[in-house]
Amino acid sequence: MSQTAKRLAELGVVLPKAAAPVANYAPFVRTSGMAPSALPQLWVSGQLPLGPDGKLDERHKGKLGPESSADVAREAAERCAINILAQAQAALGDLDKIVRVIRLGGFFNVASSFDALPQAMNGASDLMAHVLGERGRHARTTVGVAHLPMNALAEVEAVFEISF
Repeated sequence: MSQTAKRLAELGVVLPKAAAPVANYAPFVRTSGMAPSALPQLWVSGQLPLGPDGKLDERHKGKLGPESSADVAREAAERCAINILAQAQAALGDLDKIVRVIRLGGFFNVASSFDALPQAMNGASDLMAHVLGERGRHARTTVGVAHLPMNALAEVEAVFEISF
């Protein structure tokens, strides 16, 4: 068992089967290093907060507003991050091949305003740090948008530096 798989088990996180794309895109793309000394990268398409059953829980649907719970939004972002790791597992076969998380991009379905976007995105960022340790620290972007696929509360994408 890989070190990352052991850490997931310690945290009680079970990776679901990687979700199939819902449109015409690849769930992930591997690239070779750009410069001679650069490591390859894995780009994971935006993942929704689908549950272990592959469905979107009612709590993770709809729009965030001034009165919305930051905890529910954080939970949705964490669920997205779990699905990102499932895609990385499908792409790499072993999560120990992740050298580091380069970047996470978080999108939240916002009605008008929701000031707790950074705290909500911590659901994804904290999961990466808890699972991967220092390799999980990353740059990130968090934005509120007018709508997301399936009326999901959140969507998160990732870029990893990987080894083969």
